Amino acid sequence: MSLKRMVLRDFVIVESLELELQEGFTVLTGETGAGKSILVDALQIALGSRADASVVRERATKADICAEFDVPDHLRPWLEHLGIDADSTVLLRRTVDTHGRSRAWMNGTPVTATQLRALGEQLLDIHGQHAWQSLTRPESVRGLLDAYANTDPSLTAALWAQWRQDQKAAQQAHEAQATLQQERDRLQWQISELDKLAPQPDEWDELESTHKRLSNAHALIEAAQSAIDLLEDEDSGVLAALSRSHLLLQNQEHIEADFSSMADILASSLAQASDVAHSLQSYLRRTEIDPTRLAELDARISQWLQLARRHKRPPRDLPALLKDWKTSLAQLDASSDLAALMAKADASSKAFHAAARALSGQRTKAAPRLSLAITKAMQGLGMQGGKFEVELRKLHEPASHGLDEVSFLVAGHPGMAPKPIGKVASGGELSRISLAIAVTTSQLGKAPTLIFDEVDSGVGGAVAETVGRLMQKLGADRQVLAVTHLPQVAAYAHQHLQVSKLRSSTGTTSTVRHVTKAARTAEIARMLGGERSTATSLAHAAEMLQAANSECGETHGA
Repeated sequence: MSLKRMVLRDFVIVESLELELQEGFTVLTGETGAGKSILVDALQIALGSRADASVVRERATKADICAEFDVPDHLRPWLEHLGIDADSTVLLRRTVDTHGRSRAWMNGTPVTATQLRALGEQLLDIHGQHAWQSLTRPESVRGLLDAYANTDPSLTAALWAQWRQDQKAAQQAHEAQATLQQERDRLQWQISELDKLAPQPDEWDELESTHKRLSNAHALIEAAQSAIDLLEDEDSGVLAALSRSHLLLQNQEHIEADFSSMADILASSLAQASDVAHSLQSYLRRTEIDPTRLAELDARISQWLQLARRHKRPPRDLPALLKDWKTSLAQLDASSDLAALMAKADASSKAFHAAARALSGQRTKAAPRLSLAITKAMQGLGMQGGKFEVELRKLHEPASHGLDEVSFLVAGHPGMAPKPIGKVASGGELSRISLAIAVTTSQLGKAPTLIFDEVDSGVGGAVAETVGRLMQKLGADRQVLAVTHLPQVAAYAHQHLQVSKLRSSTGTTSTVRHVTKAARTAEIARMLGGERSTATSLAHAAEMLQAANSECGETHGA
C-alpha cells in the first residue's frame, strides 16, 4: 500500500476532510457534480501539479492539502539526498493562497513543486477519463510504445538536436566563405599593425610616468639640490638648527621634566630630516638629464597615440584590443574550418543514427508483445475477436524521435483487417481500447498506487463487470483508486467511498464517507436507478454485491 491518508482544508468546495485509505481496490462514487474527481485533483496538486487561486474555497484565505504515503524502499536514498527523514512514511503538504502563491513541504522540510512531481512519478500512476483522445496523436502513441518497451528516447532526441546544430553550422560556414575571408583579412591587417607596436599591459601608464619625469628632469634636480642646501647649511640649515634646539632642551631636562618629551620629538625630527637629506643625495646621484631616452619615449608615445586615434580607442585599451582581435580571428578560423565542421556534422549523424537504430530495435521487439497484451485485454471488454496491432513504419526522413512512425491499428470484429484506430473505432470502442491499454501498461509500472479517473465511461453491462474484475485483480497487489459511475465496477471494490454535496445557507460543500452494508447497497441502488431507490433497485444492488463477493471470496461490506 502507498497512499494512507488525505486531509483537505478549504479546497474547491471541500471545507474540511480527513480520509483514511486502505489496501486493495477502492471506488469513489457520487452524484454528478458532487466532486468525485476533487480527491484526484487534490492529490495531483499535492504531488506538484500546477495550482492557482481557483482551488481556494470561496471566502477562505488558502487551500491546504496533505497526503501521507508509505515510502517504498527504492525511494529512501532519494529522500535522504534531499535531507528528508522518512522512516516509513512521508507526509506531503501544499498550500495555495488567494493570490495563487503556493508552498510545499515533505515531512516538514520545504521543497519545490519540481521535487514533488519527481516523487509523484514514483508513487502514482494516473489514468484520466479522456485518455482515449491521445490514441489518435502520434506523439502519445509513440510514448505508449516506448514506455511499454522501457526505453528512453531522450538520448536520441538530444543527439538529433546536436546533429541538426552541427549541420547548420557547416552549412552556414559553406555559405559564408566569401564574407568570412573579408573579415579574416581585416582582422589580420589590424593585428599586424598592433603587433608592430606590441603594446604590453600597463605599459602606457609606465610610459606616461617616465616621460613626465624625464621631461621635467632639470626642474626636479634643481628642487632636490635646493632642498639639500636648506637642510645641510652649516649656519642656517635645518639640520643644524634642530641639533642645537635638541641640545638646549636636553641640557635643561634635569630641571624641567617636560623638556624630556620635547627633546625626544626633536631627536626624531632630526633623524627624519637627516634621512630625507640622504635620500635626496641618492636621487641626485642616479638622476641625470637624458635627451636620448626622452626622444625614444616621445617616439613610442607618438606610435601609441597614432594607433589609438586610428582605432578610436583610449591608448591604454590597445593591449586588450589586440587580445580581442586575436581571439576573434581564432574563433573565425575555427568556425570557417569547413572540413572540420563537416567532419563534426558527420560524426553527429553517425551518433544519432546509431542511437535511433537501437531505439528502433527496442520498439520492434516490444510492438508484438504490446499488440498481443492489448488484444487479450480487449476480449473481455466487449470486443471479442477484435485485434489490436502496433504498426511500425520507417520514416522517409529521420526525426527527433528516431526513424519510426508508430501507429495503432484495430479490428473491432473477427475477420477484419486492422486499420488506423481513429478511422474505424467508435467513441465507446476507443474508451474500451484505452482502458485495455491502461490496464496492460499499469501491470508493468512500479508505482504502488494506480488511479483511474472515470476511464470506464462509454462502457456498461457485462463489459462493466469485466472492468470491475480487472481493477479488483490489479488491487490484489497494488493500491487501486477508481472514480466511476458504473455500479457494476463499484460492486467489485474492496472499499467504497461516497462523495456527497451538501447545501446550506453559507454555501455548498462536498464530503466523502466510507459506505458499508446497507449504506453501500443504497449507493449501488442509486447508481442503478437514480436518486430514489426502489425495492427492485435495492434488491438488484444487493444481488450485484453478493455476486461480486462470491466471485472473489472476500467480504465487501454489502
